[in-house]
Amino acid sequence: MKKLMKMAVVAAMVLSGLAGCSSNSEPEVNECPIKIGLVTDTGGIDDKSFNQGTWEGILAYAEENNLPSTCYSYLQSTSDADYVPFLSQMGDDGMDIIIAPGFLFIDSLNEVAPNYPDTAFVIVDDVVEQPNVVSALFNAQEPSYLVGVAAAMKAKAAGATKVGYVGGMEFDTIKAFEAGYREGVASVDPTIEVLYDYVGDFVSADLGKALAQKQFNEGAYVIYQVAGAAGNGVIAEAKERREKGEDVWAIGVDKDQHTDGLLTDGSSAVLTSALKHAGAAAKECIELEAAGKFPGGTSLVATLATGGVGYTTTNTEAMTADIVAACEDAAAKIKNGEIVVGTVPNR
Repeated sequence: MKKLMKMAVVAAMVLSGLAGCSSNSEPEVNECPIKIGLVTDTGGIDDKSFNQGTWEGILAYAEENNLPSTCYSYLQSTSDADYVPFLSQMGDDGMDIIIAPGFLFIDSLNEVAPNYPDTAFVIVDDVVEQPNVVSALFNAQEPSYLVGVAAAMKAKAAGATKVGYVGGMEFDTIKAFEAGYREGVASVDPTIEVLYDYVGDFVSADLGKALAQKQFNEGAYVIYQVAGAAGNGVIAEAKERREKGEDVWAIGVDKDQHTDGLLTDGSSAVLTSALKHAGAAAKECIELEAAGKFPGGTSLVATLATGGVGYTTTNTEAMTADIVAACEDAAAKIKNGEIVVGTVPNR
């Protein structure tokens, strides 16, 4: 948006510098080709979820384009009261594009974006209808269906009749994960019960762990966590139980959480992970802004068909050939429209 004008300014600076220097001097360019800002939600930059994934997308763009580290930065929120001032600070600092990962930023972006009409904003995973905001969306219910298939097949093979789901906050976006998971489980065996709980935030790992304890104690064989940093508690509980010889599993979200579940013997307590490629979405939006083609006021939707969402088979020991085959069959049917996954949980 400001990109083309800035490129012209930089070019003028370079030419001016050349005119006033001897042939042995090199021009100095003091401006970044693009300035990128990230404001995290309260989960933090290392939440092993959306914030971290988005930041990794920024780092990937920077590496590919030899972008100096002074040209990109993040501010880490400790409460929702930080969202408006941090977004505004990034705007005041002259960022060309500011990325806010997660639906918790809807109100703050609606407030801040109009104040910086020449700045490109991106909200990841929800919609903000402003002319300078791109909404990067994911059909989260689709990969959730696939991990539901995996959970149900794993539980059924073990003779278990219950699986679990732990969400962060009970908003539509997070309920879409639950909806897909439930439908995937039911496609394998509709008699398998899905226990569900919501932490109430995305940061309280101790509460996530407590809910996992509760569900495992109630007979859940696999628990799918969609709770940001709070979900790390679910994985921690599964790890502890598997270290003691208990046959239970966790399912990760947003990025491959296989290594987060590693045990002392080198195996992992994470069966699979539902992927939403937040980093790829962020990188795409940066590339569009850098090219002067930022599609403000529109939505970019990632699906199984576009490769923007998926699931992992990193745990090759646990994700057996029959489970992978069933997941791949379901994925093909979702891509061709034979299976349409809902976004409202059928409880």
